Amino acid sequence: MVIEIFLAGFLGGIIRALVGLSKYMTKTPAKKRRFRTDWLVVSLLSSGGLGLLAGVFIADDPKFALLAGYAGTDFIENLFKIRMKKRDWV
Repeated sequence: MVIEIFLAGFLGGIIRALVGLSKYMTKTPAKKRRFRTDWLVVSLLSSGGLGLLAGVFIADDPKFALLAGYAGTDFIENLFKIRMKKRDWV
């Protein structure tokens, strides 16, 4: 049961990363779009890891762990974007 929770959280993070990637690929003009394999791997692993951490807090149900993994990764991503905009880095 614990491994299912971990995998569900990890999967939630992976799903969030893929959603973000699809948004990037459709909204960014083709001339400015660059697809780097190393960036994709790091993004998927970090999103999965963050989703796993968020899913750990949900110890009862893999469905909620999946949602926590998705939402936790989304929360951290948006927090990062807000902080970077304040510094004018993005």
